Amino acid sequence: MTNSRRDFLKNAMFAAASMAVLPQWLNAAERKGKAVGIQLYTLKDIINNNVKEVIENVAKAGYGEVESYGYVPKGKFWGLTPTEFKTLLDQHGLKAPSGHYDFESYIETGNLDSIKAYIDVAKTLDSKYITAPWLATKLRKNADDYKSIAEKLNIAGELAKKSGLAIAYHNHDFEFKTFDGKTGLKLLLSQTDPKLVSFELDLYWAEHAQNHPLDLFAKYPGRFKMWHVKDMNKLNRNDNTEVGNGTIDFKPIFKKAATSGMEHFFVEQENNYVPTIYDSIKTSCTYIKSKLI
Repeated sequence: MTNSRRDFLKNAMFAAASMAVLPQWLNAAERKGKAVGIQLYTLKDIINNNVKEVIENVAKAGYGEVESYGYVPKGKFWGLTPTEFKTLLDQHGLKAPSGHYDFESYIETGNLDSIKAYIDVAKTLDSKYITAPWLATKLRKNADDYKSIAEKLNIAGELAKKSGLAIAYHNHDFEFKTFDGKTGLKLLLSQTDPKLVSFELDLYWAEHAQNHPLDLFAKYPGRFKMWHVKDMNKLNRNDNTEVGNGTIDFKPIFKKAATSGMEHFFVEQENNYVPTIYDSIKTSCTYIKSKLI
């Protein structure tokens, strides 16, 4: 065998080996560019008393993004107008790519006025996603209800798209209940237009309902543009804990961020703060930065 032939084979083998690891390397590089976000509902017990102090401490804990909640049309964010809230976020170098807004009135009536109001607020905050966080039991009793919800999400998505925004849907565990062999989540995913409606997968609630996120990513690639990163308490699966201190193995999940289509993720912890809320959110942020991205 000539030297040139050997060199060719060596180079070919090296190239093949490089291609084998390239997707994983690219995925890791992509994750490295992600800011760690937090759903402000984590701080629900204190944010009403002093939103400015909370936002300052969120930034100090290492977060780069927040997800808002609780705004109603013509309302405020914990005493601040949308413009004032945006100014506060800017002061601390924080962005708000998504917010949770009440969709129940719209789903029940089909009146788009609330969605129009949310679009105005989202534009003020430089957000991309207007996210439906929860649906009352009366709105989701059967498969037809979920199909109706999906139709209304598509309509809202068309309206949001005209403003350069997008509609998203955040799950709990009730969406994994089956109707005629199909889960509510499957009905929503199959009945919504991917160009109009994205999904924010709550990793905790998926695991709680015994639906592994990796299976969902594989079955619905690119649909889960956002995640809630919330860990499950080792002693009681109905409780939360700091990311990295519970039973959910986030490492393989984060490795499939590209398959998911994930653009943003938000830490959420609703209870069991140790020893304080600020300690807990810092613990989660530190773990994610050191172990996951």
